[in-house]
Amino acid sequence: MLPDSPWLSIIIPTLNEATAITGLLSAMQSWREQGVELIVADGGSTDTTAMRATPLADHVIVAKPGRAQQMNAGAEAAVGQLLWFVHADTFLSGDEYQALHECRSHWQQGGWGRFDVRLSGEDWRLRMVGGMMNLRSRVSAIATGDQGIFVSRSWFEKVGGFPAQPLMEDIEISRQLRRLGRPLCLRQVITTDSRRWRDRGVWRTIGLMWWLRLRYFFGADAAQLHRSYYGAPARHD
Repeated sequence: MLPDSPWLSIIIPTLNEATAITGLLSAMQSWREQGVELIVADGGSTDTTAMRATPLADHVIVAKPGRAQQMNAGAEAAVGQLLWFVHADTFLSGDEYQALHECRSHWQQGGWGRFDVRLSGEDWRLRMVGGMMNLRSRVSAIATGDQGIFVSRSWFEKVGGFPAQPLMEDIEISRQLRRLGRPLCLRQVITTDSRRWRDRGVWRTIGLMWWLRLRYFFGADAAQLHRSYYGAPARHD
């Protein structure tokens, strides 16, 4: 039960994340006690994700599958003036709340940003990938979902939320938001699970991600890129 209208709403899209969601939400319980709103936007999980999330979140909603649609649904249900979108496989340092709180007055004027990111594991190549992601983001003013994009409600609504596309939704909303202003790139580090890099192979995944970004830059359809990345068409049910 939220004591007052929260200034921050954290929105977590999930799909079969039972192994990760408890740890993430547990790490946020002290923030919840300070009035932060936690919303899980589930895309129809067939495991115990929703059941595990229910006692640890303020709202667990069911949305149409697709990360963009789930995050938009979560934003619609949220009441905070700052929206922070966090992937379910994220590990937090514990400093994020204070970092956002110190910038609280900034959000009243509108704004957006992201955190630095690192990939889990000790492989030097994963460290390199995280470092390059952060550097590229500072130069291009484009953020990725793994970096924990946060945005004032006013700016989120001004750009129409996340575009209804199955991939690169983070890139596209960044493009729209940077027309309003450059992102605040916070140095606090959040960690994302490197499972997709490990499963596919680090060098292969680096090459694939750059190839997909290049194709998207030159106008490739997001649905085609989704098939290239996941090997299956996106769900729209």
